[in-house]
Amino acid sequence: MRHGAFGTVLVVAVFTAYAASLAAPSVPAGQMGGMTQNMTPPVKGLYNGREVQFIHTEASDPQVAAMLTRMMGPKVVVVLSLAKVPADLLADVYVFTNGVKGNGPFGFQVDVFDSVPGDARYTPLRSVTLVTWKDGVLPRVQRSVEEIRIAVGKGEVTVRRPGVVVNMPILVWPGGQR
Repeated sequence: MRHGAFGTVLVVAVFTAYAASLAAPSVPAGQMGGMTQNMTPPVKGLYNGREVQFIHTEASDPQVAAMLTRMMGPKVVVVLSLAKVPADLLADVYVFTNGVKGNGPFGFQVDVFDSVPGDARYTPLRSVTLVTWKDGVLPRVQRSVEEIRIAVGKGEVTVRRPGVVVNMPILVWPGGQR
């Protein structure tokens, strides 16, 4: 196997924990074992021009985890080993560092996803790609990966992969929901 046993074991462990959480008995909102818990609110993003809702639960980078925790709460857990997941087991998420003001992590437009549940490439594990509008270019909302690729081709934006992986399960997508 190209990605090795470690990557396979890690992905299986993440998905098993996720499936176990879905199978857990129903607990009234905000209550768990007599303790109040801060439930993770969904975040809006875009896929092929349409809205999706997702959560971010873990990140491979402590600074990213802290930023996402401040953005939405509750705590995004740091899992350093996510950065070691082979690239062929990751999907992409495009995060904007400047441009149109909005509700993205840096205060600009929302994230753009390359896949949703039902797509062959879907996985909740996302490799972060930072998108930055170049000076002198009038920024506009990018609603799909294709639009971002066109902007890259025209020299309007730059993209950079900092090597950060975030677990971002999609909860609601065009034509479906959990």
